[in-house]
Amino acid sequence: MILPETKKGTSTELSSFIPLDSLQNNAVNFLSVYLNDKKKSEIDRIDVRPEKGMVKFTFKSHFYEVQLDGATGELLQIDTRRSDVVEKIHDGSIVDYYLGFQSGTFKLIYTSIMSFALLVFTITGFWLWYGPKKMRKS
Repeated sequence: MILPETKKGTSTELSSFIPLDSLQNNAVNFLSVYLNDKKKSEIDRIDVRPEKGMVKFTFKSHFYEVQLDGATGELLQIDTRRSDVVEKIHDGSIVDYYLGFQSGTFKLIYTSIMSFALLVFTITGFWLWYGPKKMRKS
């Protein structure tokens, strides 16, 4: 499975949700206990799902997501987001991630080279296809 299953919270009423800053603190604390890591994890995205009664947190420095009950702040699930790994491999930013480049230098160089290669292969492929047709007609 690429994405973890979305769990359900206790209440679907948005008015019963506790404040986001409390949920954020809970998510960071749950993740640090889970990873046995005392350094502060920076949150990348917060996904509020009132229809499920839960709030999902993703992090910049980990491939984990934390799902909390929006009304109680209790932990529903911590799991790996494989989709983030696949995305980073696909666009080349996995190298930036592991080498610690914040600017995305490798990703920029990689995508530029791949774009240029695609353009060259398209032009040369057309030429190899069109050239013999033109020679036969002459």
